[in-house]
Amino acid sequence: MKFDFELEKLAKQVNEKEAKKVLIQLPEGMKMHAFEIVDYINKNTKAEAIISGESNWGGCDIALDEAKNLKVDLLIHFGHAQFIKADFPIIYVEVKDNTDLTELLKKSLEKIQGKIMGLVSSVQHMHKIEEVKKYYEENGKKVIIPGKKGFAYYDGHVVGCEYNSLKLIEKEVEIYIVLGNQFHSLGAALSVNKQVILIDTYNMEIVDMKKLKEKVLKQRAVAIDKIKIARNIGIIIGTKPGQAFGRYETIKKKLEAIGKNVVILTMNEVNQEKLTNFYGLQGFIELACPRIAIEDYGKYDKPIITFRESLVVLGEMKYEDLIEKGFL
Repeated sequence: MKFDFELEKLAKQVNEKEAKKVLIQLPEGMKMHAFEIVDYINKNTKAEAIISGESNWGGCDIALDEAKNLKVDLLIHFGHAQFIKADFPIIYVEVKDNTDLTELLKKSLEKIQGKIMGLVSSVQHMHKIEEVKKYYEENGKKVIIPGKKGFAYYDGHVVGCEYNSLKLIEKEVEIYIVLGNQFHSLGAALSVNKQVILIDTYNMEIVDMKKLKEKVLKQRAVAIDKIKIARNIGIIIGTKPGQAFGRYETIKKKLEAIGKNVVILTMNEVNQEKLTNFYGLQGFIELACPRIAIEDYGKYDKPIITFRESLVVLGEMKYEDLIEKGFL
C-alpha cells in the first residue's frame, strides 16, 4: 500500500488511553480508506469509531467542536503533524508515503541547476528526507535541510502556510527541492525567489514550479487591484482553531480611513456558495488560511485577498515587496 496508516500502533495507543469513543479525521484524499480504518479500530480496540464527514485541509483544521459535541474520549487526526496545542486529547497519525523515489531522484538531476540545494518535505515524506539528502550528496550536490520554524514540526518540514524555514537559508542555496505535491511546492515557490523543483510522488514526475508561480502572481495582482477599487468589502474571520492571520479590528479601521465600507464575517469553511449571498460586497479579505484566496482563485466570482495582500491595498507594502519577501 502506498500509505502506511500504522493501524497496529494506533490501536495500541487507543487501548492505552482506554478510549470508549473516538472521532477520526481524514484529509479529503484519504477518506476512501475510512471503512478499513474504522473496521480495524472496532475489531482491535474497545472504542467505537466515528468518522468526521467534514473537510480536513491540514493540521490547523482539527475538529475540536465536533469531538466535544459528540463527547468522544479521543480525536484521531490523520495525515498531518501537530500544528497547534489544543485543550483536548489528540493522536496525530502522520501517514507515511512509501513510494520508491529511486527513479524520480534520477530524473530530477536533469532539471536541477546549481550545486547547493535546500531540501524540504511534506510530513508524508519526512521519513525519507535523509535518504534523499544522501542520494544528492552522492551525486555531487551540497544539501541543506533547514531547521524547523513557526508551525513546522520537524527540521525540513513544510506545511501550507509555513515556509519561514526556507527563508532562513535562502542566501545559502541556489535551488529548493520539495518532496510532496503541488500544494506544498507552490507555497514554497511563492515564498522564496529561487528555483523550486517538485518531486511529485503522486503523479510520479519532476516539476519546475516557475510557470505555475508566474500564473499565480498575475492572478494575485489582479485580485489586489480589484480590492483597491472596491467600495464595499467583507473581512472574513476563520473560526477554525489554527487559522488566524492578522487582526480584523486594525484592518477595518484602516480600510474605513481610505473610504471603504467594511462588513465583518465569520466562516468555518469559505466557498463560493456562501459568498454568493453577500450581494452588496465587491470583494473580500480573508484572515483564515492564506491558501484559500490563492489556491481557489478560479472558484470565486469576486476577488479575495489575504492579510499580507491587504497591506498592499492599504499602502503599507508594495506588490514588489510581496514578490521579494514572499506571499506566505
